[in-house]
Amino acid sequence: MNRREMLLASGAAALGLSAFPVRWVAAQDKKKQKVLYFSRSQTFEHDPVKLRHGGPSLSDEWFTKLGQKAGIEFVCTKDGAVFDGDLDQYDGFIFYVTGDLTKPCSDPRANPGAPMSATGKQKFLDAVKGGKGFVGIHSATDAFHTPPNRIDPYTAMIGGEFIIHGPQQTAVMKVTDPKFPGMQGLDGSFKSWDEWYTLYKFAKDLHVILVQETEGMRGRMYQRPPYPATWAHLSGKGHVFYTSMGHGNRTWEKNKIFRQVLTGGLAWSLGNAKAEVPPNIAEVTPDAEVLLRAR
Repeated sequence: MNRREMLLASGAAALGLSAFPVRWVAAQDKKKQKVLYFSRSQTFEHDPVKLRHGGPSLSDEWFTKLGQKAGIEFVCTKDGAVFDGDLDQYDGFIFYVTGDLTKPCSDPRANPGAPMSATGKQKFLDAVKGGKGFVGIHSATDAFHTPPNRIDPYTAMIGGEFIIHGPQQTAVMKVTDPKFPGMQGLDGSFKSWDEWYTLYKFAKDLHVILVQETEGMRGRMYQRPPYPATWAHLSGKGHVFYTSMGHGNRTWEKNKIFRQVLTGGLAWSLGNAKAEVPPNIAEVTPDAEVLLRAR
C-alpha cells in the first residue's frame, strides 16, 4: 500500500462529514462494485480535487467514505494512463476534470501521472457506450473544448460544454423530475450556494433534472433563459449523469443537497436505482441555447 492509499484508508474514517444518503447507492444484489474516480486537472485545479500533503484530496476521501458505507470500491487517480489498461474491471467512472486531458498539465506536480492517450480516451468512450456508468461533476464539462460549431465526442457523451462562470452566489435550482434518485424531498425548487456554470452544446436527448433559474443572478453571463444544470441521458448503453454543482470544499463538506443529488445520480449511473430518462430538454428549457450576453 502506497502513502496515498494508506492515507485514504485512515483519513476517510476521520473525515468530519455528516452521514451519506446511501439508500440509493448500494447494489441491491450486494455485488461489490468498482468505480474509477478520475480528477486530473490539465488547467485550473479545484480545491476538492487538490492532493493534500502528498495524500488524498477532499473528494478522494469523500468517495472512499461513501464506498465504505455503500460497499463500493472507489479507485481514485489523476493518472491518465489508467485508460490504457483494463477498463472492464470498472462498473462506472466519475470525472472531476479540466482541460484537454490528452495534454500535459499546467502543474504536473499536483497531477502525478501521464496524460490520457488518444487511444485511452477512445477506450473510455467506448466503455461508456458499452454500458458502463458515468458521473460528471462540476468542471467535467470544462474539458475537451472545441470551437462553437464543433462538438468533441467527449462533449457529446457528457451532454454539454462549459462556457464561463460568474461570482459564487445563491441561485435557484428548479426540480423537473422529482422522482429521479436524489430529488426526493426537494419540493419543486431549492436555493443553493455554488459557482454556477453557464453551458451550451446541449445534447438533444437530455433528460433535465435540475434547471438553472437565471432571474436575479449576478453576472452578465447569466442574462439568458433558464438552462439545464443537472441531467441524465444515455450514451449507447451507458447511463450518463452530470451536475454543475460541486465547486468548492464548502459544498462538499456542508451542502447536504449536493451530496444527495450526487449520490442519487451515482446510484442511477451504476444501475442501483431505477429511473426513466426520456428527453425533456425541449419542453423544460426550450431556449437553452439562447446565450444572449453569456459569452
